[in-house]
Amino acid sequence: MDINYYTYLQTLLHFTIGLITILNPIAAAAIMISSSSSEVTQGEINIISKKAAMTVLFASLVTILLGNGIFELFGINTSSIMVIGGVILLIMSINMVQGKRAETNHSREESEAIISKEDISVIPIGIPILFGPGVISTLIIFKTKSIDIMDMVLLVISILISVALVYLTLKNAIFLTKLLGVTGIKIMTRIMGLIVGAIASQFIIYGIKMLWASA
Repeated sequence: MDINYYTYLQTLLHFTIGLITILNPIAAAAIMISSSSSEVTQGEINIISKKAAMTVLFASLVTILLGNGIFELFGINTSSIMVIGGVILLIMSINMVQGKRAETNHSREESEAIISKEDISVIPIGIPILFGPGVISTLIIFKTKSIDIMDMVLLVISILISVALVYLTLKNAIFLTKLLGVTGIKIMTRIMGLIVGAIASQFIIYGIKMLWASA
């Protein structure tokens, strides 16, 4: 049997780029630094980065294992999931392009919790700033589109790559925020918003086509 490595690489890149743009660790790093009530040390950042990355990894694996089953329990088909997931991502992308990325994943109370909590790694940095409804929708849709075991393997690999990038980004938060500055972070967030919007459009169109075909 011929193995199409190009197709596998294309699928892996699609999964990874989709996840990392929606996770947007650069924005999370900026929020972590700017919301701290006192100057954080590199040692504290290393601990927060590790715990936040592990939170994203655990939540991602639980989502791809149980997410579809929960929807099926309520009789929701995969086409509907794609449409509503695409709508969620589209709203998120519009907010990102408008520079409102931070507002899409957490509330004012959760922002205040960043300052008041001693350990911010799991909540709110891990959930919901990094791992929010957009990531949940995307993972469920990616799993739905995975037609064989190899696609599932690639999805897990893409999660591991994304989590590693999240860890490295948060670990180097001080350097990156100084390097990019407020303007640089806003520009990157807007670019990521365009990518998320394109992914959202694909999900919506594909989901509607599937619903139309099954009608």
